[in-house]
Amino acid sequence: MGTYDGRMSDFSDSGTECLTGRSYQPPSCTQFSCFLSNRVGKLLELLEVFEGQHLVLAALSVLEATDHAVIRVVTSRYELASRLLHRKGIPFSETELLAVEVDRHKTMAEVCKTLLAAELSIHYAYPMLVRPRGKTVIAIHTDDMILAGQMLRRNLFTLLGENDLGEHATGSDPADPDLEF
Repeated sequence: MGTYDGRMSDFSDSGTECLTGRSYQPPSCTQFSCFLSNRVGKLLELLEVFEGQHLVLAALSVLEATDHAVIRVVTSRYELASRLLHRKGIPFSETELLAVEVDRHKTMAEVCKTLLAAELSIHYAYPMLVRPRGKTVIAIHTDDMILAGQMLRRNLFTLLGENDLGEHATGSDPADPDLEF
């Protein structure tokens, strides 16, 4: 029989830690924030980095200022995308996001209510380009991604990971004429 010292994640049996809510890691996606000069053609140059590669461009968001732009990109293959960006010398940072399915029964307003109930702030959100299961997907970044994932799952929202966004996703065949992207 193991010992218990009062902390949820520290119940141990022969030194083996028991996984609990505190060690839960929600499915997430990596967002690349690419830093570009704000000049004509720079967005095209970035997008061409991913053309013809074995990945899906799953999300894109553009934040522009007078002299620079930050292009947020999510792909179906984080490691490949990272190598491509490094190879082309494009400066970027990485951030984890939650990809949340919404529809008429599980709305964006319900996402906000769920996160508000946990006193979590949404730093930013934007729609993704892919609809792997025929539903709209929203990329969300909060001040506590683990707690946000726990709360959304507890309220029966579907969270998608990197593997759900690309060529291995259920119902994500771009050649399928019945699927709207």
